[in-house]
Amino acid sequence: MKIAISGKGGTGKTTLSALLVNTLKEKGYRVLAVDADPDANLAGALGFPHPEEIVPITEMEELIHERTGAKPGTAGGFFTLNPRVDDIPDQVCREQDGVRLMVMGEVKKGGGGCICPESALLKALMQHLLLQKDEVVVIDMEAGVEHLGRGVAGSVDSLLVVVEPGQRSIDTARRVKKLAADIGLHRIGIVGNKVREKSELDFIKENLGDIPFLGYLPYSKDIFEADLHGRPLSHQVGDIEEKVEEILKGIGIDPK
Repeated sequence: MKIAISGKGGTGKTTLSALLVNTLKEKGYRVLAVDADPDANLAGALGFPHPEEIVPITEMEELIHERTGAKPGTAGGFFTLNPRVDDIPDQVCREQDGVRLMVMGEVKKGGGGCICPESALLKALMQHLLLQKDEVVVIDMEAGVEHLGRGVAGSVDSLLVVVEPGQRSIDTARRVKKLAADIGLHRIGIVGNKVREKSELDFIKENLGDIPFLGYLPYSKDIFEADLHGRPLSHQVGDIEEKVEEILKGIGIDPK
């Protein structure tokens, strides 16, 4: 099962990613967590020690040079567009309490995007993760779908777009849906977050159009405090475990 999570900044993508990862782990699944958001926070949410010391793949200059034949930051020259990546997850993954974590990092984009060695390596690595890995892969993404390209998007079993009560968040979800459809990814669903009352839940449902609604997470003071103080979410699942399991069922995973 391959699950990608997107949404407007601040809606709770990383919160949902961490809760899904922890719940799947507790149910006995082998889980690979991938932080593909340039503003990487998934390691801290999962309780990995010293997350600030984790080096993103896009900053591993020797690895990028070895696999592509060019140094990071170069563009327009010659480099390998399809580098070998099958052994990279075992080399760079951090592991803790049965969860493996990989941090992708940010590709510095120019005005017309980036055709560069680090971009080529990330693309090949994402293809490998989505097409070859035999475990549950949970990808915490940015608002777009840049890390998913044509040819591998169809391997994503579900793209979850996190929304909070508010029109801007809903508008972002609609844009993500269009971008996803452009690369052939049609298995998309909405997860509400920070829902305090029924009227807010109704607002989300009434404004989604034809995007399926998969479930929601209620506002949680425990999760808010954990996020505020940078504490891991591993011990915050209990209060909303039932809601997380409903979301998993909505994407075809039986958490029991």
